[in-house]
Amino acid sequence: MTFGTTICAISTASGTGAIGIVRISGADSYAVVEKIVGNKSAFRNAEPRKMLFVNLLDEQGNILDEVMVAKFAAPASFSGEDMVEIYCHGSEYIEQRILACLTRNGAVLARPGEFTQRAFLNGKMDLSQSEAVADLISSSSAESHRVAMSQLKGQVSSKIADLRGKMLELTSLLELELDFSEEDVEFADRTKLVALIDEVCAETEKLIRSFEYGNAVKSGVPVAIVGEPNAGKSTLLNAILHDDRAIVSSIAGTTRDTIEEEFVLDGIRFRFIDTAGIRNADNEVEELGIKRTYSKLKSARIVVLVLDASADKQHNDGIVASIGNEISETTKLIVVLNKSDICTAQYGYGDDSLSISAINGSNVDTLCRKFVEYVSSLKSETADVVITNVRHVASLTAARDLLQSARRSIGEGVPSDFIAQDLREANYHLGEITGAISTDEVLGSIFSKFCIGK
Repeated sequence: MTFGTTICAISTASGTGAIGIVRISGADSYAVVEKIVGNKSAFRNAEPRKMLFVNLLDEQGNILDEVMVAKFAAPASFSGEDMVEIYCHGSEYIEQRILACLTRNGAVLARPGEFTQRAFLNGKMDLSQSEAVADLISSSSAESHRVAMSQLKGQVSSKIADLRGKMLELTSLLELELDFSEEDVEFADRTKLVALIDEVCAETEKLIRSFEYGNAVKSGVPVAIVGEPNAGKSTLLNAILHDDRAIVSSIAGTTRDTIEEEFVLDGIRFRFIDTAGIRNADNEVEELGIKRTYSKLKSARIVVLVLDASADKQHNDGIVASIGNEISETTKLIVVLNKSDICTAQYGYGDDSLSISAINGSNVDTLCRKFVEYVSSLKSETADVVITNVRHVASLTAARDLLQSARRSIGEGVPSDFIAQDLREANYHLGEITGAISTDEVLGSIFSKFCIGK
């Protein structure tokens, strides 16, 4: 597929030794770059994938920068087109001057995601792999990086291709029956057909369930730390972060607003949220803070309820019951009996409770392990293929529902053409994931979220 020549700049951090990268892609990329190169013959004869030292010239023919350039010949490039990469000094001024010179000679600035979009349209990667590029760029933990890399390598694509192959087999047999409808012949054994539909449906359901883990890894796991004033919430946050992030005071109601900090534990990113103490507020500001506490409580994946171990058990029982009524069944509730350094509680709240001392760090590591264990438990049987994209989940869910509809139709003796239609639509939705089926609107929405340079 042929496009115009496009350019973009990728800047590294400024400072001594910083490098800037300018990438040019398109059929005329060699010709455009040659116009601003000092030694045109050396550049013209340079072998692809070999670095070449050249001068870049400005409008007056003066040396703009001494750079390294590399040519990449189609289709053996990221975008599948002829490409040139210019490695210049990491000066914003130099980069902008290079861009200006290139645009003056016929190139245009790239749109967000245009390089990856060209790679997709030129068959270098499918749509799920293209989206993995954006996930890889935004990955902020070891696990999110691992999952993004597995998708970029095609693990999701391979799984979807396998499912679509089975779906095509199902649909072909049924459509063959339609061609011989007057002879009343069944090419698809209904027992085997149901078994194959159940198999594909079960695999689809596994992928849908994997999103619970994938979304947690990709977006970070929100952990709300809640409890009454002076229970030790802010002290616990500081102990987890190993930093004095939250103000700690013996005055009740010190935390009036939520404090959010990210921290990586065993390669998984957690978003810890210290909240205002829950009580009957005595002023408007504190009341607003408590409302935000309940809001964060409902959106958290894990809720850490901090109790004062020296308080009356009946009082603490009431708090546990109250918080339990505020969260959903899918939220992990961990009850922490704090202040074990001055009072060890003789009671607990099951396996998901423990005694700690936030002030001296006792058992805080054990609490952190509970966070990691919980997220790891979401991985289930889909550790090899993990879905992290909402769009993929929507397509998988639509495909699963149509498969279930086809299965019911077989049991009810519905004619083959109706069953085949359900299977065709299910295969269509699976194709949406990898881009085997796509629209300009969908592509525009996906690639517009990318950064410049990818």
